[in-house]
Amino acid sequence: METNGDKGSLRKMNRGDLATVLRKSWYHLRLSVRHPSRVPTWDAIVLTAASPEQAELYEWQLRRAKRMGRIARSTVTLAVPDPEGARIGSGAATLNAIYALTLHFQNLGVDSESEVADTKTGSSGISDSCIRSKSEVAPQSLANFIAKKHILLLHAGGDSKRVPWANPMGKVFLPLPYLAADDPDGPVPLLFDHILAISSCARQAFKNEGGLFIMTGDVLPCFDASSLVLPEDASCIITVPITLDIASNHGVIVASKTGTLDKAYSLCLVENLLQKPTAKELIENQAILHDGRTLLDTGLIAARGKAWEELIGIASSSKEMISELLKSGKEMSLYEDLVAAWVPAKHNWLKHRPLGKELVNGLGNQRMFSYCAYDLSFLHFGTSSEVLDHLSGSGSDLVGRRHLCSIPATTVSDIASSAVILSSSIEPGVSIGEDSMIYDSSLSGRIQIGSQSIVVGVNIPGDGENRQPGDSLQFMLPDRHCLWEVPLVGYRGRIIVFCGLHDNPKISFSRDGTFCGKPWKRILKDLGIHDTEIWSSSDIKEKCLWNAKIFPVLPYAKMLSMAMWLMGLSKYKDQSMLSMWRSSPRVSLEELHRSIDFLQLCLASSNHQADLAAGIAKACINYGLLGRNLSQLCEEILQKEESGIGMCKNFLSMCPSLQAQDSTILPQSRVYQVQVDLLRACRETATSLTMERKVWAAVANETASAVKYGFGDHLLESSHVISLSANQENNVNASVDHSFYQKRARVELPVRVDFVGGWSDTPPWSLERSGCVLNMAIRLEGSLPVGTIIETRKMVGVLISDDAENQLYIEDPSSITSPFDNDDPFRLVKSALLVTGIIHDKILSSTGLHIRTWANAPRGSGLGTSSILAAAVVKGLLQIMERDESNEHVVRLVLVLEQIMGTGGGWQDQIGGLYPGIKFTSSFPGIPLKLQVTPLVASPQLVSELEQRLLVVFTGQVRLANQVLQKVVIRYLRRDNLLISSIKRLAELAKIGREALMIGNIDELGEIMLEAWRLHQELDPYCSIEFVDRLFAFADDFCCGYKLLGAGGGGFALLLAKDAHRARELKHLLEEASDFDVKVYNWNIFLGQ
Repeated sequence: METNGDKGSLRKMNRGDLATVLRKSWYHLRLSVRHPSRVPTWDAIVLTAASPEQAELYEWQLRRAKRMGRIARSTVTLAVPDPEGARIGSGAATLNAIYALTLHFQNLGVDSESEVADTKTGSSGISDSCIRSKSEVAPQSLANFIAKKHILLLHAGGDSKRVPWANPMGKVFLPLPYLAADDPDGPVPLLFDHILAISSCARQAFKNEGGLFIMTGDVLPCFDASSLVLPEDASCIITVPITLDIASNHGVIVASKTGTLDKAYSLCLVENLLQKPTAKELIENQAILHDGRTLLDTGLIAARGKAWEELIGIASSSKEMISELLKSGKEMSLYEDLVAAWVPAKHNWLKHRPLGKELVNGLGNQRMFSYCAYDLSFLHFGTSSEVLDHLSGSGSDLVGRRHLCSIPATTVSDIASSAVILSSSIEPGVSIGEDSMIYDSSLSGRIQIGSQSIVVGVNIPGDGENRQPGDSLQFMLPDRHCLWEVPLVGYRGRIIVFCGLHDNPKISFSRDGTFCGKPWKRILKDLGIHDTEIWSSSDIKEKCLWNAKIFPVLPYAKMLSMAMWLMGLSKYKDQSMLSMWRSSPRVSLEELHRSIDFLQLCLASSNHQADLAAGIAKACINYGLLGRNLSQLCEEILQKEESGIGMCKNFLSMCPSLQAQDSTILPQSRVYQVQVDLLRACRETATSLTMERKVWAAVANETASAVKYGFGDHLLESSHVISLSANQENNVNASVDHSFYQKRARVELPVRVDFVGGWSDTPPWSLERSGCVLNMAIRLEGSLPVGTIIETRKMVGVLISDDAENQLYIEDPSSITSPFDNDDPFRLVKSALLVTGIIHDKILSSTGLHIRTWANAPRGSGLGTSSILAAAVVKGLLQIMERDESNEHVVRLVLVLEQIMGTGGGWQDQIGGLYPGIKFTSSFPGIPLKLQVTPLVASPQLVSELEQRLLVVFTGQVRLANQVLQKVVIRYLRRDNLLISSIKRLAELAKIGREALMIGNIDELGEIMLEAWRLHQELDPYCSIEFVDRLFAFADDFCCGYKLLGAGGGGFALLLAKDAHRARELKHLLEEASDFDVKVYNWNIFLGQ
């Protein structure tokens, strides 16, 4: 395989690229979990485990992942231990896992003929109607069923010898707080979570054809997996160009020189496999690329179509094969043996390997391809030092260094700013050095943790004393050390375990193996220990840290002292320590690995997380401004089954004090939402629904107050409205001239197209934070589509009619009151009568009104039609009243009007219709709310290019914006951090879009539209539908950007073509396509009268 130019250049992924890849992958993961019918997710996720006990732990982690929204509810999850807890190799473990999954589906009684599947979206699920008895499921039927499924297989078994502190939890579940700051109230991200995010993008490469995707639990491959291309009916291994020195210690793929060569990847047939090749072997096998590098096997393998079917076939008969391996004590490797079956050049070699003939016969008919991802970079978590390197290296800016933790003031502790504190409670008097990581721990006073150290699952209680200068330390962990605790089966306490950061437990005594960073020979000499006291074997090659019985089982305080003695701290070098050590029962890492009490480990971790979340929630209510996501914190608290609900009820009892706080500091809508969340956590659903109505009433009042002083308290009154009592009305009638004067107001307005920034204009966001929107006023089919005519008439009362031939006569306008029924076709006009105050104006004391409205755009269009029509009616009424009809005043009144209507919209729609051309609008919170509309002076060339390249397409799918809006507002009131960061980004993109338009960079505007569309789906995955996804996929090759207009869910789509020619071509194809019943509208920018 040859590459040209920089196509094959592998650069170390910089932090900006890493952040982009991870954020995009996490966005995709959340979307697939929340809306799997739109974005297909895995049908099953399977983890391999080293033992049945570890499998139980993994099942607990899988349940946690589902609870936290990392895995879709419809996805089947399974942890599969190696049989008899023996090492059988990754290849045999793969077959065993597929076989176990088959049995799992068989236990469910799932039948391929009756499965519930959506072939259009590729998603499938299991319903009660699919369940049969085990005996009713035919093997071939079951195999056909599995073959249609999309399976993620993650190799996570093993003993994690090089990362021993991760041994209890499983290395794949070690903490990796990349992007943790994006969701500070969410759980600490794990390596497993990031792997799920990357894999969710890879799922799309399988489309509707079933298949298997294999990953390893100690590697995070960082690349845009959504661009992955997999050949049909074949296996595929993901590769990346790498230098020869690195390749000499890994597997290398020899790929054909011909195939698909793209700017970002190549797809070529695999010709050979090499394991840790020398430079001579690489040359002989023509494995060196033109730039002097070779292809590295990344450990990512896919099997699709017939290759997947044959793999299922051999797995179904693997029980006897695995039994043979167990008897012989041999192993079958995935990367050497199983994969070799798909490479003809390896068949002769493979036939002499354990079960090699069976592999060739079962899998040898299909071929393997190499997908070389030029931009792939992977993070390996093979050693403890590598873990810390990934937290302090090029990706350090992505790391959340303080996450769900309780830490003391800087005046009573010494915690380095570069230290990473995760899910931990730190008391005053604790010192933590640079670049150290503390996870899932509680540390009390007089403890010193050195630099570049790792502390996991440790609970060091206080000694009942306040630390004073000069006091001795209760415990000290030197630099570059690891400390963790392990609960053992049959033992009530926890064992303290420790080692050096760079210790390799697999290196033997004879090869200068180390313990706590020092050679064993020195350790034994300094401590006065004989090697026979820790190793029973006489074979010096077998003596290593892994099997060294060096960790004493003692009361907790004594274990702490013994740990410092064993780590060589000079103060503890005395004979009493040696005597205590010799007289105590001791265990090795190997024995600990076999004796971990995983149930106690899970329970302790859950309780610890719940207590931390409860402490944060209590402080938030007692001392804060309710800035935390209490709904999310309560999810953690409720994991403490015995007392979780009691904690939440206690928080609920504290809420009445919040009502007394100044509403300008703590909005009432937020106070009510906190109570709603706590009531739901306490399972008081009925009361929460009552409280929810107060939330929306508070939002409406806060909006009105921000628009007009005091308006929120008296919705029907304002400074320029004359409210008449009965006697006053009689007096007026006696003095006024009852001559009828005809008044007429006609208001016609354009609709608006929003490029980016929507949601930042919507209350309560815009009442509390700045907002920015970039939008444009347009004509449709050569006319202004929205308008009203308002005329006075001699007959009193108000007559309302619309373009749908609906008509309503209101004899007494003062009888109009809110709230209105959602199905009331006249609630917009009624709300306009309320907010303008005309129903109490003297003009209606002797005359009536006829209000006619029209909107020549489909309902639910996303063009802001409702708000713009409201602006037209309000403006017309103000003209009749001879009041302030300025655009600024109308915008404010419409903002209140939408709260009265219950639609809860923002300010961008009415601004889009009232102000001509392209506008950049900013809002600044306060009383009153300040709006700044900045018209963009568009050159004739820019106007012409936009009108030629932009397609305004009605999808035919109608939606109501308030359905989406209510979900988004509730998430904001909950202080959902992912939503907040998304809206902040939308506002930022509006600023970037303004600059792009001002310099005529329309292509950049397209990129902005694409990112805005991704963010809209982050806010609510239901803002799009399958039809729209297909439309955008169809248009993708023609466009540099696209999005739905408005809140989404249907209506109009905005497609920005790459050039005018492709715009015309796309328009023609859409008009002719039978798959899309859409209408492409003629439009032009409205630049004013």
